[in-house]
Amino acid sequence: MGWDELAGGAAVARTMDSLRARNIAVELLKDRGEALRRVTELVPEGAEIMMGSSTTLSEIGFLDLVKSGGRGWRNLKDTMTGVTDPVRRYELRARSSLAQYFLGSVHAVAETGEMVVASMTGSQLPSYAYSSPNVVWVVGTQKIVPDLDTAIKRVWEHCLPLEDRSMKAAGQPGSAVGKLLIFERETSPLRKIRMLLVGEKLGY
Repeated sequence: MGWDELAGGAAVARTMDSLRARNIAVELLKDRGEALRRVTELVPEGAEIMMGSSTTLSEIGFLDLVKSGGRGWRNLKDTMTGVTDPVRRYELRARSSLAQYFLGSVHAVAETGEMVVASMTGSQLPSYAYSSPNVVWVVGTQKIVPDLDTAIKRVWEHCLPLEDRSMKAAGQPGSAVGKLLIFERETSPLRKIRMLLVGEKLGY
């Protein structure tokens, strides 16, 4: 199975069962259009939102919708625009980890239910792991792999090289894995973690 090959129906079903057993609410959607519609349903009008850097959110059209002011969401990322002082920027980034709704994706999902997220800075990881009460991940089913070992392997062999190449093409130094989050399960009754699996290749 190639890293970009969409998972078959049986693998998707096993993954969804495993995620639910780990207190992750999961839905299966047909394509990016359905994904965008579902995200707009899940995030209430006027809600405070934050996003990690996400190719997936860009591909479904969510970033363009946010930029247009859609649904009156209060995007905490806007508070960092034009801030060059590193201390102030760090403070704002820390504040954003408490966003009411944090949206993004993951780099791999195991059929056994574990999820893996790689990050160079780690800025989105506090929200994913603990601090945001609502997390919405949009995930193409090509990111489904058989087990945790393969999920980690996907990060190193597939996601990192693609991200490194993309950053260098944009004139930046490149990428690296600074932090690696293995999300086993959600244990807090105060948080809602939701994954929207999409039957279309999205992101890395």
